[in-house]
Amino acid sequence: MGPKLYTIRDIARLANVSTATVSGVINGKKTVGEEFKRRVLNAMEALDYHPDQVARSLKVRKTFTLGMLIPDVTNPFFTDVMRGVEDEARKGGYSVIFCNSNEDPELESQYLSTLFARRVDGVLLSPAGALAAEERLLRKRFPLVFLDRVPLGYTGAAVVTDNVGASREAARHLITLGHKRIAIIAGRLDMSNGAERLEGFRQELLEATLPLPDEYLKRGDFKLESGYENGLELMRLPSPPTAVFSCNNKMTLGLMRALGELRIPCPERVSVLGFDDFDWTSSFTPHLTTISQPTYEMGRRATEILLRKIEHDKDGTGAVEEHLVVLPNELRIRDSTAPPYSVGAQRA
Repeated sequence: MGPKLYTIRDIARLANVSTATVSGVINGKKTVGEEFKRRVLNAMEALDYHPDQVARSLKVRKTFTLGMLIPDVTNPFFTDVMRGVEDEARKGGYSVIFCNSNEDPELESQYLSTLFARRVDGVLLSPAGALAAEERLLRKRFPLVFLDRVPLGYTGAAVVTDNVGASREAARHLITLGHKRIAIIAGRLDMSNGAERLEGFRQELLEATLPLPDEYLKRGDFKLESGYENGLELMRLPSPPTAVFSCNNKMTLGLMRALGELRIPCPERVSVLGFDDFDWTSSFTPHLTTISQPTYEMGRRATEILLRKIEHDKDGTGAVEEHLVVLPNELRIRDSTAPPYSVGAQRA
């Protein structure tokens, strides 16, 4: 014989309230007074009562779950974003199903189908590829907010950071130090963040009338291996750069590995400026100069927008919060950037 299964009538009897009050507490209605709410919650705890979420979902036509699909769960950028998502979702009474596409558009499509089958109330998506026509279908299926990466040409709800402005500031910092041979390891150019970081970098070099030779423009894919391979190629050039701007944290790790293997000291022979800042960046020798993104706030704001869309846009096709939110970044100057060697030698 299994344990007794209690009902809301049992909770109402123990708390000395009506079943309607118990239902109001379970459904998060703000009309229930604090005293009644306290009595109901105490009764639920005393009886170890857990609401039937399936029955609740059928009644209110919501599952109180969100889906979040990211391209790389091993990247601390996304784990910080996920913390913001989870905290904001919990405040709204929602749970989150996290999925990792591993930068694979086909796997991403499978996960999106799974989330749809589970009837999640909305999706937060940092895409693995350019969605094109599939994006329209997604918005018809459920409320959708993009994070960090936005398909080129997308005009709906999204939360990103100021990639152009941050990259301009990064290039300006290197130029101010006296660098003229500045290379970039760019990210994926079919995604908004990769294209915008390259654009901002180009704009600042153009304004300073500095060239960007083809051999100094390396196209990476936001993975460590591309940072490593491009770093080797750059530093083996007949005239290597005196500074390198790396457009995400994992490519920066690869670049630093390449410099270590080639025994090229940083910043004595080459300055390194990376995009993304985490605790381990200050543990490097030298401490890395980076662009810091408001990762937690990005996740929190995107979830806030998605929950608002769910409340006001049941079928996911309306115009609630259908705009781009751009958050500011911060340049954190540490030890990995310095004047180029020739300038330093002249000053010595």
